[in-house]
Amino acid sequence: MNRIDRLIAILTTLQSKKYATAEFIADKYEISLRTVYRDLKALGEIGVPIYFENQKAYSILKSFFLPPVSLTTDEANSLILVSTLSEKFGDKTTKNNIESAIGKIKAVLRSTDKDKIDLLHSQIKIYKAPDEPEKKDFLTDIQNAIINKEVLRIEYINNNEEKSLREIEPIGLTFYSNQWHLIAWCWMRNSYRDFKVARIVDLKNLKEKFRKPKHYDINEYIKSLS
Repeated sequence: MNRIDRLIAILTTLQSKKYATAEFIADKYEISLRTVYRDLKALGEIGVPIYFENQKAYSILKSFFLPPVSLTTDEANSLILVSTLSEKFGDKTTKNNIESAIGKIKAVLRSTDKDKIDLLHSQIKIYKAPDEPEKKDFLTDIQNAIINKEVLRIEYINNNEEKSLREIEPIGLTFYSNQWHLIAWCWMRNSYRDFKVARIVDLKNLKEKFRKPKHYDINEYIKSLS
């Protein structure tokens, strides 16, 4: 990786993370700490507002905006491959959002690269069994509730085909056994529960903030199961 590409990569890393240590950057790009410090200084000299917080790491001013940079063909190809998986593992809204994002990515590519991307996109397909049920369109609403810490009211059918109405506080999504699972605090059971998203019949965001003062982190919850 030449220096210009490395500077852009380091800048992208700083924009994508709240804080990044010099050690993290050095390990990520397989360079020495001395090179990291030199590159950070170079970015500062061209006007990038980088600052350092004691006990934390390097960060970049939130208001700083860098216009989109062109992707390499390999990077664009990888995104196309992942976007195609949304047809299998996402829902309608997720698929539409990804298609919109891919459109924005194509906008920064050269015309020759766009043609290659379009060709690749047309030649990658996900097989769906004829009897595969239609997915409910809940994933985006669930993601927003997790981010905003808002209570959801769901109508749910458990494995015994029993239907119930529950108010839940979602802490995360996880994918296993070929389907999405929503991990949430359930006020009906007064405990954390694992809800299969495919078994949610109806979902409404109550626009109420979480009532439980402290929650598990999703990673802590998964560790507690082992």
